[in-house]
This record gives sequence, structure tokens and C-alpha cells, in this order.
Amino acid sequence: MGIEVTGLLSLIWLIIVIWAIVKVAKSSASGLAKLIWIVVLLIFPLVGLIVWFLFGPKG
Repeated sequence: MGIEVTGLLSLIWLIIVIWAIVKVAKSSASGLAKLIWIVVLLIFPLVGLIVWFLFGPKG
């Protein structure tokens, strides 16, 4: 049962990270800011997502 739960949580986490990347790409931030946020989200998914929620581009 542990493998199924871990797989499901990983899938949910992947969906959340992809959602954040799409939100960054659609934001009104500059091109360089978008690139930096996307790289941070890809390299540091957990920390990057938390930092993005707190300080990322709004709107």
C-alpha cells in the first residue's frame, strides 16, 4: 500500500509544480523573471514552490 500512496502523492505534487510553472508563464512579469522562477521551480521543486507562493508574481 505504501507504494501506491507514494505514487499518488508524487503525481499530485507534479501537477502542483506544473500548475505553478503555467501560472508563472502566464503572469505579467518580465521574461527574465519568468525564466528565473521556472528554473527555480524545476531545480528546487519544494523550496521553489514555497518561495513562489510567498514572493512570486501576482496576477
